[in-house]
Amino acid sequence: MIIDNLEYNTEREHLIIPEYGRHMQKMINYAKSIDVKEERNKVAKAIIAVMGNIQPHLRDVPDFQHKLWDQLFIMANFELDVDSPYEKPTKELFEERPEPLKYPQNFPKYRFYGNNIKTMIDVANTWEEGELKEALLYTIANHMKKCFLNWNKDTVEDAVIYNHLYELSGGKINLKGSKEDLSDSSSLLRSKNKFSNNNSNKKGHHKKNSNRQRKRH
Repeated sequence: MIIDNLEYNTEREHLIIPEYGRHMQKMINYAKSIDVKEERNKVAKAIIAVMGNIQPHLRDVPDFQHKLWDQLFIMANFELDVDSPYEKPTKELFEERPEPLKYPQNFPKYRFYGNNIKTMIDVANTWEEGELKEALLYTIANHMKKCFLNWNKDTVEDAVIYNHLYELSGGKINLKGSKEDLSDSSSLLRSKNKFSNNNSNKKGHHKKNSNRQRKRH
């Protein structure tokens, strides 16, 4: 009976790169079984040509052919002995695990300031003392205060911001004894609320127009 010859994918050979399909995998397995290397080289080149036709969107990618040859060796489980125009990839290199990425935030307990604040502080530490640097420091402090308030807080004392700035700068920026006041919390919150209201009005405006258009139909 025909039903006795049915094959299920769970019973078939695992496809290393499924995008190329099972027939391509069978062609590569056939190439591996050829004893004469010269014949294997011919079949390998033919397989590369078919792979290129299957993935035409890669033709504009730099080193397109190099990528195809790498994929050929990967699908052959690195067991295909043919002459490649490129350096052959190794199984060890392919299976090598990348080094873990370092978390960019040096002070995770102050995540609400964002990573850019630390970059700004580091740049400020390289500036020469003077009015320009002082203006930059208070600009950074005001931005920190705004970030703090955006962190669902209603108010914050300037002393808290100055302490955080001192800590984030490694003790190089000390505004703790400053008589200069930062921007008022209410004004910063007002600008935040104004921005939120503008977005809400825009959404409501679009919704109103949509209703009007539906009535016309």
